[in-house]
Amino acid sequence: MRYDFDRLIERRNTSSEKWDKIAEYFGHEDALPLWVADMDFPAPEPVVEALRKRAEHPFYGYSFPPDSLYEAIVDWLWRRHGWRVKKEWIVFSAGVVNGLYSAVEAFSRPGDEVIVQPPVYFPFFSAVKNTGRHLLYNQLVTDGRRYTMDFAGLEALLRGKAGGGAAPRASRASLLILCSPHNPVGRVWTRDELSTLARICAEDGLLILSDEIHCDLLIEGAKHTVTATLSEEVARNTVTFMSAAKTFNVPGLATSFAVIPDGDLRRRYGLTRAGNNNGNLFGYAATEAAFRHGDEYLEQLRAYLTENVRYFMDFVATRIPRLKAYGPEGTYLGWLDCRGLGLGPVELQRFVRDKARLALNDGYIFGPGGEGFQRVNLACPRSMLKEAMERLEAAVGTI
Repeated sequence: MRYDFDRLIERRNTSSEKWDKIAEYFGHEDALPLWVADMDFPAPEPVVEALRKRAEHPFYGYSFPPDSLYEAIVDWLWRRHGWRVKKEWIVFSAGVVNGLYSAVEAFSRPGDEVIVQPPVYFPFFSAVKNTGRHLLYNQLVTDGRRYTMDFAGLEALLRGKAGGGAAPRASRASLLILCSPHNPVGRVWTRDELSTLARICAEDGLLILSDEIHCDLLIEGAKHTVTATLSEEVARNTVTFMSAAKTFNVPGLATSFAVIPDGDLRRRYGLTRAGNNNGNLFGYAATEAAFRHGDEYLEQLRAYLTENVRYFMDFVATRIPRLKAYGPEGTYLGWLDCRGLGLGPVELQRFVRDKARLALNDGYIFGPGGEGFQRVNLACPRSMLKEAMERLEAAVGTI
């Protein structure tokens, strides 16, 4: 079927956090919400139909993921990413952040350091700090056009923690959380970049927790490499987090999964999850339908997002040259450098909310390197994106 991503659908008064909390979070009821990673496109029809069918059965008791769901995931990962996984490697959780909390607790000890690469998805920070671990920053670097991982900085960070010529393992770092594709800067890491990262982590005894929730949301020309497909050794040293949530716009169903090829890691991860919610019956139904019948939707979605990214990039370059836009290679999140306006963090926040009447994510919440930036959700009908960009243009014209 043909999906109409230009169609505006009213979402207010549906308990939508993105829309119904605008005034509370951003101070203005008329602010346009291009913030949280929640698309303004309906889920694919096969997913809606699967949920409708499941809801018609009047029992909503305790449930478990059926074999057919595991089969759908295994088939999807092979078909879309060339990754052969086994059913027993898959462990469900109530969202990727939930899974990350469990992984940090399972694979590190209180007081350990966990490496993140900011500016990065800010729940990584809470998953570390709220479990009694410590953040260690290896900040991304940029040439003004594209971000890269700072491998020299990472090696220096790890070697430096040992000190006095001691062995690298003297570092208290035990984990590295990787965001792939990267949120918010939009990079899709190349195979070579991932191989270099995996080598450094293996040499220093770091387990990789790879958040790949956006792996199917690729802008035209980009190719995602699942970290665990680099080699059997890398697979054994990687815990991969995935979900249908972002790709098919069902994050409210709180269902994701980790793929853990190593049996010992899987056992340790399972021990931290005793009594934890592993998803829900509607999330299971939606995930299976998405992975079995979502290819057509995904191809159309990616084409539409590619055009939105081009519109965003061209608009900033030609009509708001005081700003600089980083278009995503993956995800649907634009990264907007507003430092040319000469505003401090609080001033920039007020400018975006009060002058431009936009609800965006402030860059500083993504950690070091995010100051002076704004994250823009580009997954909306183009007319909405057009209005948002024109509001921003008009507001910049007042400075």
